[in-house]
Amino acid sequence: MVLSQEEPDSSRGAGEAQPLGPVPTEAAPPPGPGTSDSPEAAVEKVEVELAGPADAQPRESPEPPEGGWGWLVMLAAMWCNGSVFGIQNACGVLFVSMLKTFGSKDDDKMVFKTAWVGSLSMGMIFFCCPVVSVFTDIFGCRKTAVVGAAVGFVGLMSSSFVSSIEPLYLTYGIIFACGCSFAYQPSLVILGHYFKKRLGLVNGIVTAGSSVFTVLLPLLLRVLIDSVGLFHTLRVLCIFMFVLFLAGFTYRPLGSSTKDKESGGSRSSLFSRRKFSPPKKIFNFAIFKVTAYAVWAVGIPLALFGYFVPYVHLMKHVNERFQDKKNKEIVLTCIGITSGAGRLLFGRIADYVPGVKKVYLQVLSFFFIGLMSMMIPLCSVFGALIAVCLIMGLFDGCFISIMAPIAFELVGAQDVSQAIGFLLGFMSIPMTVGPPIAGLLRDKLGSYDMAFYLAGVPPLIGGAVLCFIPWIHSKKQREVNKTTGKEKMEKMLENQNSLLSSSSGIFKKESDSII
Repeated sequence: MVLSQEEPDSSRGAGEAQPLGPVPTEAAPPPGPGTSDSPEAAVEKVEVELAGPADAQPRESPEPPEGGWGWLVMLAAMWCNGSVFGIQNACGVLFVSMLKTFGSKDDDKMVFKTAWVGSLSMGMIFFCCPVVSVFTDIFGCRKTAVVGAAVGFVGLMSSSFVSSIEPLYLTYGIIFACGCSFAYQPSLVILGHYFKKRLGLVNGIVTAGSSVFTVLLPLLLRVLIDSVGLFHTLRVLCIFMFVLFLAGFTYRPLGSSTKDKESGGSRSSLFSRRKFSPPKKIFNFAIFKVTAYAVWAVGIPLALFGYFVPYVHLMKHVNERFQDKKNKEIVLTCIGITSGAGRLLFGRIADYVPGVKKVYLQVLSFFFIGLMSMMIPLCSVFGALIAVCLIMGLFDGCFISIMAPIAFELVGAQDVSQAIGFLLGFMSIPMTVGPPIAGLLRDKLGSYDMAFYLAGVPPLIGGAVLCFIPWIHSKKQREVNKTTGKEKMEKMLENQNSLLSSSSGIFKKESDSII
């Protein structure tokens, strides 16, 4: 952003110093005859602006309004996060109900089979995100989110008519999850269009939506399952997806953005070039040339192999360890409460942490998430387990709320959609594999102790990898600044030489006329 603020001054300076040089892009052409007044130069100027979207887009993109309609967009995105991840985080309650509904005493691998439903669903949400980012770039946030919510509704409704656990892999684990993915990813991208200074706070509020739902849904699901059963409960959850379908219509694109100009066809030349712009954006692997982002895209998935294990298996573990306790769903409620507080708190703190140093907040969160996962089997008192869940939820909120701000810092607003998409896609693998492995360990060893111990190791390793990102980013930034400084110096010398040559030419003409 500093460069964009400095460009107008440097352009004006160049325009004043070079009456016969190239026409500045923002200043009016100087008076007097010259090549800059020719129609060919004007056409060439327009073609350069159209052919260079990387340079033109920052100038044409409007400043985020920091409010207005954006507050409604924030609420819609908050509902999206709540309905998508609230249902996913409460899958521990559905997991227990699925075991009772479809399980049999003769099947010693039922925990392993049932765990695949929730983990496949969570994994597919993130696995589809690279594809969703392409659809978001081409069709916009609103169309992508609306279609995704409709697909999620169909998948969840069809899940309520199955008669065995295997069809849920398709209806709940794939169709419902893919719809959620298409609805979720645009909710992250659209916020950067409406907010900049408050982006950390707004991301905290939006991601707190899943915490609110994580607090309420386990209690609601328990009441519904006990009263109407698993299948009618899934039909009630379809209401959440229908509201999400309506919420997607609020993702109105800003009218003066480059993409809106292209889609609106305000200029025929821009409209014609619209056909050629999407292929440049499909799977833009060039963002991996940003070393800091590449390390981030490796460290985050590495940390998440054990992340989703407590959400799937904690309720089953509590039922086995604390059989005499009532209202066992309180452990998921505690995670949801402090996760919401953590998203608001650390989202606001991230606004005051400069640049890429926000990554250190994620390092801190992974350290505590891993440590708390290892402490779950050590809790022989139910109150101690609640305390562990409270701390885990707090730092879970920290990790999630600052993902989008870090992505903006690493790759910039222009590539943030695909940067987030690729990262979420990589996250799908560990989040899908982790819970079934934990379920397999439970089936083989007879308890969840080893599963939770091992689930705490990957967050510690991934957090250690993330520590290198600020150093890598600052080193790269210094190299870029040196290169930019040399280019500016060379350009200044060229301008001075051009000015001297033009002045000497004018002086020679005047001398000839005097003679």
